[in-house]
Order: sequence, then C-alpha cells, then structure tokens
Amino acid sequence: MNIRPRREAALSADACAAVLALMAAAAAAGAAPGAQAPDRDPAWPMFRGTPALTGVADAALPSPLALRWRYEAKDSIESSAAIAGGTVYVGSMDGQLHAVDLATGKARWLYRAAGPIGESSPCVRDGLVYVGDLEGVVHAVDAATGKARWTFKTGSEIKSSPNCVGGLVYIGSYDGHLYALDRLTGASAWKALTDGPVHATPALDAGVVYVAGCDERLRAFDAASGAPRFVVALDAYAGASAAVGGGRAYVGTFGNEVLAVDLAKRAVQWRYEHATRHFPFYASAAVTPDRVIVGGRDKLVHALNRSTGAPVWTFTTRARVESSPLVAGNRVFVGSNDGVLYELDLASGKKVWEFAAGAPLSASPAAVPGALVIGSQDGVLFCFGS
Repeated sequence: MNIRPRREAALSADACAAVLALMAAAAAAGAAPGAQAPDRDPAWPMFRGTPALTGVADAALPSPLALRWRYEAKDSIESSAAIAGGTVYVGSMDGQLHAVDLATGKARWLYRAAGPIGESSPCVRDGLVYVGDLEGVVHAVDAATGKARWTFKTGSEIKSSPNCVGGLVYIGSYDGHLYALDRLTGASAWKALTDGPVHATPALDAGVVYVAGCDERLRAFDAASGAPRFVVALDAYAGASAAVGGGRAYVGTFGNEVLAVDLAKRAVQWRYEHATRHFPFYASAAVTPDRVIVGGRDKLVHALNRSTGAPVWTFTTRARVESSPLVAGNRVFVGSNDGVLYELDLASGKKVWEFAAGAPLSASPAAVPGALVIGSQDGVLFCFGS
C-alpha cells in the first residue's frame, strides 16, 4: 500500500516558469541570481552529477527552499533524477521513463522500458538519455522526443546507473559484467566479468573505470579497452558506488565501514566504522575538498575527515538513510526513509531546513542553479526553489 504524501502549497506553474526564465537570462548573462556563474554547464546529467560520482553540485540554491511543484508518477520513484536542458528525467517502478519540464512540472513525454526502472538513474549526453531496467535492458532514448534509439540486452537485471564518457556508456549488470557500449549504436565495445553481480554505478576518472561490487572488491579497468588495471579487496560486499577524487576512491560497504582506497598504492588508506552503531552503508558518498558525507542504515548521516576518516559530525534521522547526499556550497541535502528531505550545515551537521514528503526518500537529490528535485517511493517527484 502506497503512503500518500502530505499536501503542500506550491507556486503556480506560470510563476515557476517566470522565475526560471529570469534565472536562465541571468545565467546567459554570466551569473545566477545572487551568485557567480558556475564554471561548467549548469546541469545534473547523471547519478551523483559527474562521471567521478562526487555528489557535489555547482548550483546556487535559494534559502530556504520552497516547494514549486509536484509531479505524480504512477509508481514508486527509486531512480534518482537527471536534469539537463530544462528537463528532468527520472524512472519509476512501472517501467516508465519520465521527461518533466523543469519550469512547470508538466510531462513532456513518457517512454516505456522493457521492465521496471528501479535504482538505475538516467544519464543524459548529447541529446540522448540512457537508463537500465530490471529486465536487464539498457535503453537509449531521444531526449527531445522520447523515441527509442537503441536497446541492449544483458544477462540479468540492472540496478547500476549508466555513466556516459566520450563515445561509450558504462553500466553494470547482475549477470556479473561491467559493460561498455557504443553511445550511438548500442554495440558492445567490451565487457569485463567480475565475481558477482555489479550493482554499483561505475565511476570514471582519467581514463580509468572504477566499480565496487558484490564480489567484495574495488576493480579498475582501462576505460577504452576494458583491460584490468588492478583489484583492491574491500573485505565486504558493496552496494554503494565509489566516489573518486584526489587519487582516492571512497565507498561504503555491508561490512559496516566506509573505506578510502589509495588508487596509486592500490590499498585501503583508512577505514571508518561508527563506535557503537554497526550497520551497512548502502548510500554513495559525497566528496568535498575536506569532507566525505555519507548516509547509513544506522539512520545517521556521517561527515568524515577526508584525509584521515576521523568522524567530524553525525546527524540522526528516524529511519535508514539510503539516499546519497548532495552538497551545494556549504549545504548538504539528503533524503531518509523516514520520508523527510533534510538540509544540513556542511560544517556543523546541524539541521537548517526539512520537508516532509510523506513517503520514504531512497532516491537521491539532483540540483541545478535555482532548483532541486527528488522522487519518493509513493511516486511523487518534488521540485524545490525560491
């Protein structure tokens, strides 16, 4: 039985469109309202925002956030949204890929996949949207029209999200393989066999693909050829995706730990486990210059020193945290299965703002300048702004 969310007042579609038009004009002039323009395209085109999966947004967001619109899908949204070209793309468990206008919250098109779209989050690149489904099919869809371009069938279900870099799409499957597919045709460029289901999303950095898996290892492959580079033992299986930055990969495991792996030394540099609460880490980490922020099934959001793994602060929610946190400036946004979207202060971990969605939030937030979106398990996509 779906839990219906608490009704909240929202801005009208016309007002929302006007606000976004002003922001677009400001961005075109070189600045977002009240902030300097970001250094890169103001999009959140994939799970965790960037190919390295760092979970950090170049997005000036209003404070406090206010609900702009809510879009009703027909089934649970466990897929995290992508935002590009003024459109939000998100999958739902009834097998629909939704394209929703960011300004108005109105549907632009619907695309039906071969099966439910679970945790696989869309990746948008050069006019195409890529996503996997629980029937094991990878789909490439025209971003403007919602028409299928190609499909590729793997041997089992897909919960991994696609990562699109260069001419290839990288994605894992429960058949144990990491796939690299031609972005335009869907032809297999290479595939690499691991020793277990590939649940996590692959991270890419400097021509190398990194993926943590159910085989209790972090594996590195050459992005172009698929040739193995190295393997590091994690000592427990990982459902979380590794975030890569500064020569390290950061990943939580079902051994109740968060690990930092030195990629040059090919060894674990530090391990973190909470002193008293021993629960798995299923969410992926956000990585800032000095912090690693990650949610746990212990109902906590943890902030760790990036260099040492020492705890800096924790924040307690009322249910497990499987939503991967997003960092925007000095603000942390994260959902919880208690049905609340939280804003925390990055430095202190203190709660700044919250929104009661009324149903579990296991999907992760996505943000572009002026707007943040997140989907809930009762099939509602929320958009917040000014």
